[in-house]
Amino acid sequence: MYGITELKKGTVIELDGTPYQVVDYSQKVMGRGGSIVNVRVKSLVDGRTLDKTFKGNEKIAAAALERQTAQFLYADGQSAHFMDKTTFEQFVLDEELVSDDMGFLPEGAEVKVQLFEGRAIGIELPVKVALKVVSAPQVAKGDTQSTVLKEVTLETGRGLQAPIFIKVGDTIIVDTRGGGSYVERAKI
Repeated sequence: MYGITELKKGTVIELDGTPYQVVDYSQKVMGRGGSIVNVRVKSLVDGRTLDKTFKGNEKIAAAALERQTAQFLYADGQSAHFMDKTTFEQFVLDEELVSDDMGFLPEGAEVKVQLFEGRAIGIELPVKVALKVVSAPQVAKGDTQSTVLKEVTLETGRGLQAPIFIKVGDTIIVDTRGGGSYVERAKI
């Protein structure tokens, strides 16, 4: 059980038998009346968001999520297909639930799958992934300022800002948090 002040961003709770993740949190202290916490939560089952208010010493149930390692097989435009690495059982997630993560998932990538009551409801990406650059514009000669960035396209189809020295065929390390950002060129 969580107290209202423990509902920070990323915390997974259970409301009415459904797991939700806290995506926004604000707290108001009301003098002698105690605290009021306003949270925006996103359903891990269907992706809808709710605004909830909790007062005083309310307790909120933690969602009992299990995690297991799986391999990303492919996406067909409507769903993403994964395989359990231990049982070789395949399962499907609606692409809407994992659409933000698809740009960081090359075929064969390992992810942690979130299970709620034995049913797959989402994935957790590794913090850093290595992806190959398939398209990068040429840079004008003399444009060597260290902060200059250009838009490159990764093997998954996702665009990303990278330094000007990155070229087609390079493998780069990408931080998957917060929409993705360039970290470094992969060491071979």
